[in-house]
Amino acid sequence: MDHDRQTMRIALAAAQAAAEAGEAPIGAVVVDPATGEVVATGANRSIADHDPSAHAEIVALRAAGAARGNHRLTGLELFVTLEPCAMCAGAISHARIGRLVFGADDAKGGAVVSGPRFFEQPTCHWRPEVVAGVLADESAALLRGFFRARREAK
Repeated sequence: MDHDRQTMRIALAAAQAAAEAGEAPIGAVVVDPATGEVVATGANRSIADHDPSAHAEIVALRAAGAARGNHRLTGLELFVTLEPCAMCAGAISHARIGRLVFGADDAKGGAVVSGPRFFEQPTCHWRPEVVAGVLADESAALLRGFFRARREAK
């Protein structure tokens, strides 16, 4: 879907900005599918904010909630460059995101198609539609390059 690829490119730009700031290169964007409006973007800020919860998804969801004046983001779409972790999957569920689109799978820390498969659990109260693998190669390459450079710098 062209919309998915175009929107994921916005998330990739946010991920690149995170990398340039020394953060893990993960980006997210919240979109209103009815209008095409970008409601909010986010990038990892855990180091800058001294906040272990400042993942790209959480940053974008907080900004979208503030922009909409509501903690419920029902019907909105969240695009993120890497499969969300359990913390972020929980936040996505609580926000009532209608559709989650992500790039690269995260076999080690992911919780959507990997690990605990959060949205498949009977205790999960809200399940978004999930689309995996959009621009996955670009997302994974950005992450690999970032962490390779960090290892080589040591």
